[in-house]
Amino acid sequence: METCFSIRGDYIELIKLLKASGFCSTGGMAQAAASEGRVRVDGQIERRKRSKIRRGQIVEFDGDTIRVE
Repeated sequence: METCFSIRGDYIELIKLLKASGFCSTGGMAQAAASEGRVRVDGQIERRKRSKIRRGQIVEFDGDTIRVE
């Protein structure tokens, strides 16, 4: 499944994106997913939970994709 997510500022932190998009129900789940290497940003594994995600980037998590606008 592919989802588009619009941000208001310059960026959103990775764990906040996973939670706000509904892919993780809590921030703790999002942190664990990132720490375990289950999240990719632009095709690369991203373990930094506070990584800044900007417009145009693609985040993959458990077979789903978030396109950030």
